[in-house]
Amino acid sequence: MAECETEDGTTGAQARQHHIFISYASQDTEIADVAAAALEGQGIKCWIAPRDVTPGAHYASEIVHAIDSAEAIVLVLSKDAASSPHVLREIERATSQRHPVVTLRLDKARLPAEFEYFLNASQWLDASGGDASRMMPKLVSAAKSALNPRAPIQGAAITSRAPALPASARWPNRTMIAVGSVIVLAIAGFVANRFWVSTHQSVPTAARTDIVATQPKAAEAAFSPPAHSIAVLPFVNMSGDKDQDYFSDGLSEELLNDLSRINELQVTGRTSSFYFKGKDVDLATVARKLNVGAVLEGSVRRYRHTVRITTQLINAVTGFHLWSQTYDRDLGDILKLQTEIAASVAAALQATLLGDLAAKIELGGTRNPAAFDAYLRGIKAYSSFNDTEELQGVIAALTEAIRLDPNYAVALAKRSAVLSLYAASYAKGSEIRESFDIAEVDARKAIALAPDLAEGHAALAYFLEAGSLDFRRADEEYEHARALSPGNAFVLSGYGHFNVLMGRTEVAIVAMRRAVALNPLDSFTRSLLGQVLYWAHRYDESIATYQEELVLDRENPDAYEYRGLAYYALGNFQQARSTCEVNPDAETQTCLAITYDKLGRRADAKAALEKLKASGGDRNALDIAEIYAQWGNSAKAMEWLEVALRVREPWLVALRADPLFDSLRKDPRFQAIEAELKFPN
Repeated sequence: MAECETEDGTTGAQARQHHIFISYASQDTEIADVAAAALEGQGIKCWIAPRDVTPGAHYASEIVHAIDSAEAIVLVLSKDAASSPHVLREIERATSQRHPVVTLRLDKARLPAEFEYFLNASQWLDASGGDASRMMPKLVSAAKSALNPRAPIQGAAITSRAPALPASARWPNRTMIAVGSVIVLAIAGFVANRFWVSTHQSVPTAARTDIVATQPKAAEAAFSPPAHSIAVLPFVNMSGDKDQDYFSDGLSEELLNDLSRINELQVTGRTSSFYFKGKDVDLATVARKLNVGAVLEGSVRRYRHTVRITTQLINAVTGFHLWSQTYDRDLGDILKLQTEIAASVAAALQATLLGDLAAKIELGGTRNPAAFDAYLRGIKAYSSFNDTEELQGVIAALTEAIRLDPNYAVALAKRSAVLSLYAASYAKGSEIRESFDIAEVDARKAIALAPDLAEGHAALAYFLEAGSLDFRRADEEYEHARALSPGNAFVLSGYGHFNVLMGRTEVAIVAMRRAVALNPLDSFTRSLLGQVLYWAHRYDESIATYQEELVLDRENPDAYEYRGLAYYALGNFQQARSTCEVNPDAETQTCLAITYDKLGRRADAKAALEKLKASGGDRNALDIAEIYAQWGNSAKAMEWLEVALRVREPWLVALRADPLFDSLRKDPRFQAIEAELKFPN
């Protein structure tokens, strides 16, 4: 480390202000000295060890003081520096003090995750291709830029990766069942969006000291996101153990939830925020893709019963840090810590905190570290489950969380939604009813423990819709959940989908378009918008929406099924056939059966019907009824509708809106089934 001599001739810890602190590994001493000389030759004050350590002083204390006093850091980065614990500590200290870092990279050695995180806002100079001394003029220029307090941070790279949600998790059975996934995701990540008031609350003194004044750059004036918008990126796991990713991801998700409960903040949905995990994309690009004005990122280091969380909030327009902080806490204080971070972020964004923030954030939570850990394991497992067995593992983790804290309302609501999804899509025989029964008990207990918990009302709404076909009470609970969390992308998705099936098309479309705006990179939400447009008989718009959705996820069977059905409704049978044949699994057999029939391919139509019967039998009763209705066989269609009613098929919620049943609507038997289902007005 090196500090150039100050104007009054003092060096080392005697100097109260240093411009540049130089961090390096001992193996790179020669290059570090060259860098110090180049900077000093341009009048830039520096500090470098061991040269500037005061004789007899405590070495580590001198370094800490020098870092704190510096205005910027120059890091000589090599494979030796990357493996040096003292260099890592210096950079961690520097970033905790919000000092800009200029990195002179000497080789292409792979960096540990810790360096990836702490240097993600660094200015980089690549000297790996030859003589590093030739980079000194650029180093001086970069250092001068870093010393300029108006110099923006260059684009940060997002370097870790989470597994994408598998097709079986994203697209179970029919999409009404997939709405269950929406509700489950909603419970994992509520995204509240309320308007900012024009008069901002003053920033508390504790937070104000960490805020850097910012002004937009003229070059970026075209990017004008909502001033109240923020995305929470997945925090980096600094524990050195890949198995701890569930904890860092889960904590990021919980902070996203917490911020969503603050009035005035517009928070990007979990799927879109996590979309860039593992992708080498700078923060400016992330912000534009998500249309947010601020980005919260951080790191998590867990050790036994303690946790260190480092957070930083960045103005996405200017690139400046707005706020950063490092917290060292016992895991038992994690709920309180989440409140502190959310409050600090809101203060930095000048959001007005209305009401008791702690009560909002901590609603339905737990102070039991083991229960919290089990819950995080559950939501992490849900994000990547591939089959029934793994979904049962999600339920087991949530059950453990509830065992450890029977009053953990959020975990109860989450398990309720997962159990309803399991019962509707995967369970067989008596297990279907058993799972639905537990789901109902969980949801009602969650609401009893925390009446204002939107997650509880969303879970109960899904049970009432899929588990008991009680559409009137489901309507009430969806409305209650939306009222409690009016800007939640996932709640709006479930609310919009349910409303279009109840015949309220304009309400549904408005809700779904808002959901897509809040979660723009989530293929699932966009797919539901395509469905809502299909049920609303806006077939051209539905097709266009699915075209956009397939850019995000080409494996979504619902996109092919519903796009094909929209072409079918428009009378374009050849296009319907080619669309449904792209992914000819059980999801598209209905589309193929009715389309082949229109094209005169009766053998193929019958084969598609038999495949549908073989794949699910009574659980596909409504699909089979649709086919017979389109084939003009009303007797068979009604026979299978009665089967659907007998087995209480969850998809009966679509009976009122389904255009494939239009030919039966005047049939008294059809009207009797519709009346028995007691749709709300």
